[in-house]
Amino acid sequence: MVDSPNYQLLSEKSLSGEAEQHLYNEEKSIYKRELLKKHQHTPTGEKPYGCFHCGKRFAESLTLVTHQRIHVGEKVYVCDLCGKRFSDTGSLDIHKIIHTGEKRYVCRMCGKSFAESGTLTYHLRIHKGEKLYGCDQCGKRFSDSGTLVKHHRIHTGEKPYGCDQCGKRFTESGNLVRHQRIHTGEKPHGCDQCGKRFAQLGHLVNHQRIHTGEKPYGCDLCGKRFADSGTLVKHQRTHTGEKPYGCDQCGKRFAHSGTLVAHQRIHTGEKPYGCDQCGKSFAKSWTLNYHQRTHTRKKPYGCDQCGNGFAQLVHLVVI
Repeated sequence: MVDSPNYQLLSEKSLSGEAEQHLYNEEKSIYKRELLKKHQHTPTGEKPYGCFHCGKRFAESLTLVTHQRIHVGEKVYVCDLCGKRFSDTGSLDIHKIIHTGEKRYVCRMCGKSFAESGTLTYHLRIHKGEKLYGCDQCGKRFSDSGTLVKHHRIHTGEKPYGCDQCGKRFTESGNLVRHQRIHTGEKPHGCDQCGKRFAQLGHLVNHQRIHTGEKPYGCDLCGKRFADSGTLVKHQRTHTGEKPYGCDQCGKRFAHSGTLVAHQRIHTGEKPYGCDQCGKSFAKSWTLNYHQRTHTRKKPYGCDQCGNGFAQLVHLVVI
């Protein structure tokens, strides 16, 4: 199946250390010679080499050999900096950029730099408005195939990434990584102003606006401004009356998911908020806060007419 006996012999060896580096350099050289030879002698579009695992076809025998490593799990190329293994030299070269930090590919439109040419190609489509990949279910279009694959999971319900701690599953690997921080307590993102740490970068960005006072999201109906887009979306529902969250027990609808969760405890009887003074439990956190004032005697709501204080705002009535 493989045209070059030298290439086949090198690929079949069990290698380490200097021998692996020799294979790495030798195969790159052979690969380039094979590509030139095939380009000169193979008619355009012809793919004579087929994978017996999946049927995919290739124009060059060496590309077939590299592809077949996906099926057998063979990873003969090792990064000399971290030990991570790869099935082909191209993937190893791309990986090494992580260690060097090199970003050779620069967007002429905005100046942003990328480590891989393919990532730059995807990025350029943002400027051009190109969306080459369309969903066959709903027609929505995307600039890269990876985003389309993720989008498809909305229709199929596929969640290929599972948490090994609690079994919860996710459509994207990034969402799984963020979820796992609930279990590990990891908070890799720190505020340089106050030192507070966060599990997600987006939460840090929103937090930093407390220090800067920045409110980039404005309501186009009343002009009120917000520090994060999620709060703006919730606010806009006061204008539109939208209640997208429905209770599957009684059908009552709510503008916010948190309000729905609290409501559902009426049906389930769940009371997750417990008083550390007397042990009494409550379905809602704010009800616990009110209750705890019976222990602390705290009365934060004061009447400006007579000076009396009250534990709950509802008890403060101005005549």
